[in-house]
Parts: sequence; C-alpha cells; structure tokens
Amino acid sequence: MKYIISLLILLIAGCSLYAQLPVVSPQKVGMDKRKLAYVDGIIRQSIQRREIPGAVLAVVRHKKIAYLKAYGNKQVYPDTIAMTTNTVFDLASVSKSVSTAISTMILLERGQIRLRDNVSVYIPDFQPWTDPDSGRKKNIRIIDLLTHTSGLPPYASVEELTKEYTMPNPDGLITYISKVKRNNEPSTVFDYSCLNFITLQRIIETVSGMSLQNFAQQNIFIPLAMRHTDYNPTGETLSWVAPTQKQADGSVLKGKVHDPLAGIVNGGVSGNAGVFSNAQDLSILSAMLLNNGEIQGVRILSPLTVKAMRSVPRGFEKFGRALGWDVYSGYASDGDIFDVSAYGHTGYTGTSITIDPESDTAVILLTNRVHPEDKGAVSRLREVVSNVVAASIIDINF
Repeated sequence: MKYIISLLILLIAGCSLYAQLPVVSPQKVGMDKRKLAYVDGIIRQSIQRREIPGAVLAVVRHKKIAYLKAYGNKQVYPDTIAMTTNTVFDLASVSKSVSTAISTMILLERGQIRLRDNVSVYIPDFQPWTDPDSGRKKNIRIIDLLTHTSGLPPYASVEELTKEYTMPNPDGLITYISKVKRNNEPSTVFDYSCLNFITLQRIIETVSGMSLQNFAQQNIFIPLAMRHTDYNPTGETLSWVAPTQKQADGSVLKGKVHDPLAGIVNGGVSGNAGVFSNAQDLSILSAMLLNNGEIQGVRILSPLTVKAMRSVPRGFEKFGRALGWDVYSGYASDGDIFDVSAYGHTGYTGTSITIDPESDTAVILLTNRVHPEDKGAVSRLREVVSNVVAASIIDINF
C-alpha cells in the first residue's frame, strides 16, 4: 500500500513538470534556425534510401525543446502509418543508460553499492576470471560491468538457454552468466556485452528489493513525469508504439522488446534492453542530466554523480566508456563537432541520445530501422545529424 501511495504522490507531482519543458524556436536558445533545418533533408534522404521508415528528432537546449519533428512513417507493413512526435520506440540498448545505469548510480549515492565492489558480493555464485595458464583469479567488479570491461561474452544463445530452462527464466540466465567462460581478464579489454547490464539488473534488484521496472519507475520515470516510458508498455502508450521486425508468421513486434534475451528470457524487463519511450520523455531526462541531475525542482542525481557518470574513470581511459554511457569508444555517435565531453548511447533498433554538457545541448534521434525486415542503417545518419545540430549553435562562450 505504501508503494502505491508513493507512486500516486509522484504522479501528481510530476504532472506539472511535463508541461514545464517548453517547445521554443531555435532562436530562443541561441541556435540558427536556417542551419538547423538542414537535418530535415538529411533525414528525408535516409527515408528515401529506405535506411529507415521514419524518425523523430528532438533537440534540447537550455531546458527547452528547440526542435521536435516527425518524419516519414512509423509503420510500412502491413499497413502504412505516419510517424508522429508522440510515437513510442523500443529503445533497445539505450535502456542501459536511461534505466540501468542511472538506477545503479542512485544506489551508489545511497551508499548501498560501490563501484569497486565485487559482483560476487551481491551474486554469491558469480565466478571470477581465471587465468588458463597460471590459475590466477581476478574478481569482476561493478565498474567493470558499467564500462564493458568485465570479460563476459557479448551475448548468450537464447536457443541454448531455452533448451535448458522454461522461459521466461531470469534466474536461469543469471546462473548461466555467473558461470560462463570469461573471455578476458577484467579491466583490460573493452568488449561490449549485454550480459554486463543483465548482471547489473540483478544487483539493483537484490539491493533494492524491487524489480528493475519498479525501481526505475519510482526513482526516475515517474518523478520526471516520463508518462510514456516503461518496460512492457500497455494502454495508451502501447497504441503509440512503432513496430519493429516482421516475424515468421507475418506479424510484427509491437510493444514487445526486440532483443531476444530481454524479451524471451527476461520477460521484457531486462538490464540490457526493454525500455520503451518517446522523444518528449527523453527530452526531460536529457534536460535533467544537462542541468546536473535536477529539473524544475525534481532531483534525480547529485551534480557530482552526474559528472562521475559521464566521465571515463581513471585507469579506463583507453576504452572510452563512462559509467553506463559512451564517450569516445568506437560505438560513439556524437559526430565531429560536439565537445570531447559529449556522451551518449545508441540502440540496435535505431535509437540514440547524444548529450553535450559544454554547449548544454542534447540530440535525441529515434528510428525503428529494424522495421520491417532488419535491413535498415542509421550509424552514419546519427553522426551527420549531430554535426548539423552542433553547427547550428551560435551563442556559446569559450
């Protein structure tokens, strides 16, 4: 009952916030409208080349939305449905940043975890890395999970897991991850892995006593009035979801996460994927991060925590990964003009966020490039759009 009451209080408090991130003209926030408009042609060309069926772009600056526009279609099979700015997308791996990483940092702020803690403190059967020649062992830590330097394999075979366990089976997946062969010594090699963030999910749930879904809702999404952000969307939010991939039976995935580990094994709530959201909601979250963890009186993180989260930790400089975010690894998509402090994340389905603290700007580009047959491409588009947005900023002081 206390949990339900607290959620109702948060919902009431958040309703006013949703209306307090205004949409303004680019000029109002020091941007050149003419230069910014180049993104329209770039995104439309990508649609014409069938790289994406459509897109939604939001540009956030100075706690305002300076650009919010929909392009093309959110669905082209079996029917054609136009894209709208309230379209909800499967965020794929952007979930790692906006949910799992921020949730981890909230627990760190509360003194409930530490970056240098061994994973085995929270998952007792979690095995260390063992040197195949000498037998030397080295524990995997929370910081290794967040920076993708744990040595865990990138993914797990859903087919093999399904043969061994009844699905969904989060416990079976954690048992698998706890014992699977580690590919590298922790803290020595960057190897992007969904298993890192599924492990973080289990730590969050163990420490908090809540599911990742409920923890993120209570501590991030509801306080920020991100009304259309959740795992396993239902109701009105589900009706706005852009479908992803066509299935063997001719249907398309809609409202069910595209990632197989997240959807089949973890039942839609997973540390590596599963969050659905739209551009307006992600604009609020981006503005909060740009404003040092607080927006319109709602504080999610402290200023120093935000700075720590977006910074590459000491000793990890060669990898270019921050605590759940990408700064300058090979996966980065912030283009060529934003400051070196810019950070963000991308998602397999075609989603991305780029946040530049130096210019107080965020670029949210949402596409469903996997619709309908997982043949789209968006990597270059992300960087080109970031370049155009960065070039349109004219009021910055150096």
